[in-house]
Amino acid sequence: MTFWSWYKLRSKQISPSQQPRMIPLKDSPAHQVMEANKEASVSTQLEATITFVQKILGENDDFIIRRICMFDDQPAVVMYFPDLIDKQYLNDHILKPLMLTSSQDYAKAVSRPMKEFLLNDTLYACEGRTETHLNDIIQAIVEGNTVLLVDGITDAFIFSTRHVDKRSITQPETEQVIRGAREGFIEMLGTNLALLRYRLPTPDLRIKTIRIGRITKSKVALCYIDGVVNPALVEEVFRRLSLIDIDGILDAGYLEQFIEDNHISPFPQIQNTERPDKAVANLMEGRVILLVDGSPFALILPTVFSQFYQTVEDYSERYLLVSFIRLSRLVALIFSLIFPSLYVALISFNPELIPTEFAVAVAGGRAGVPFPSVIEVLIMEISMEVLREATLRLPQQVGGALSIVGVLVVGQAAVAAGFISPITVVIIALTTIGSFATPAYNAALALRLLRFPLVVLSGIFGLYGVMIGLILIANHMLSLRSFGVPYLSPLVPGNFQGMKDTLARLPLWSMPKRPALLHTPNDTRLGKITKEMSEEAPNNTLDPLKWKKEERN
Repeated sequence: MTFWSWYKLRSKQISPSQQPRMIPLKDSPAHQVMEANKEASVSTQLEATITFVQKILGENDDFIIRRICMFDDQPAVVMYFPDLIDKQYLNDHILKPLMLTSSQDYAKAVSRPMKEFLLNDTLYACEGRTETHLNDIIQAIVEGNTVLLVDGITDAFIFSTRHVDKRSITQPETEQVIRGAREGFIEMLGTNLALLRYRLPTPDLRIKTIRIGRITKSKVALCYIDGVVNPALVEEVFRRLSLIDIDGILDAGYLEQFIEDNHISPFPQIQNTERPDKAVANLMEGRVILLVDGSPFALILPTVFSQFYQTVEDYSERYLLVSFIRLSRLVALIFSLIFPSLYVALISFNPELIPTEFAVAVAGGRAGVPFPSVIEVLIMEISMEVLREATLRLPQQVGGALSIVGVLVVGQAAVAAGFISPITVVIIALTTIGSFATPAYNAALALRLLRFPLVVLSGIFGLYGVMIGLILIANHMLSLRSFGVPYLSPLVPGNFQGMKDTLARLPLWSMPKRPALLHTPNDTRLGKITKEMSEEAPNNTLDPLKWKKEERN
């Protein structure tokens, strides 16, 4: 069964209330007119069609109805929103050919229908089609297309003239790398798809689109590589998308909240990225990419936890260096989660575990502090979160100054006033730096959230509270799934091939298989010749000793 035959069959099984309804709000006058003329088609009388369109769009001051005369005496009209189209393209490829074509030119091809003559012989527009339903014509106009209506023809000509100003393709600020590509997704869906096809020049790349949202009718692109991805995964993703019924989708984050498996978990089960090279790498592993028109973020699914501390740069450098950096990143991730709670537990319940000299120094620093350690840490954590949020929301010039003032001046003043101990400032500073070392912002946000209950548990039960909290977090992560894939794969359940790229990264030639957790129909990504060539001894072509011997002979 093909993908689209499955979708048609699935659509019949889904109740009408569950299917995506591509209609405006029912209380709007425009919807009432469109609902009353749901099956209406373009009339042979030009004025009748113009009247219908004016009922829907005529109240907009930026809506243009341009009347022209073709073939010396043939009335026609062009409809468009000028701020959404390329005016130069409209003038050169649509209006100019129509006005310069005379009745004598059409008389030479009088045996052919006028619709065919206009579409194939007169107009230069590369993307043109015909449409008969009036509701589809209205939708084409508001999307930025140009509609041509000709008196006596029951078809409307729709030309893709959409042109919206867009920002240039630059390196994403949230995923910067030292060695790697310097391009990122932008808000225009067409540009993002072009970036994927530029890196994947293969006919196996499949892009399927669906419109979601009663009002916005946002175009969502589902991308995968045929023959690599598991067809069941594509069907499940499309099924979840088809069940979304909402007024509008403004960002990829809307989709993420609807299609994830566990909606109340702090851990993200879908990864997002602004980098085309990262999206392509996941496509070649057998994953699915979702792109939304108007959003610069791509959704990668399914996702496991190990992906959130990996970067694109991990695969551009040599494996020994990358493995060390990845392990340090993982240590920083663990520190950002348990360091404050561990400090509270040791200071409040188990000071005997601290070396004597260090315990004396900590006690001297805490002398005069009016709060217990748990309250002290919570105050610092909340203050740091407020400072972080304020720095993020302020303009860039002011935000940098605020971060310096907040960290240096306010922190030093708090220590001097005796509200906070110096060791607590150091602990919270190291914890914050550790959270910054996590590449994925949404994963770091989850760890920041979980720090607070861990600190409370450690303040009540000590080290037992820390262990109870970690056991609960581990148990929750073990229960999570992303489209059926266990969240802690390939550690649990264990898979040796997958572990080669988890805690550390082994050489690329030692990973000939795609991730087993995706169950791809074609799991081989490395040829046998390449692997043998990497494992054999190097050929010292320009060895000086070798060349000296040959010169002597």
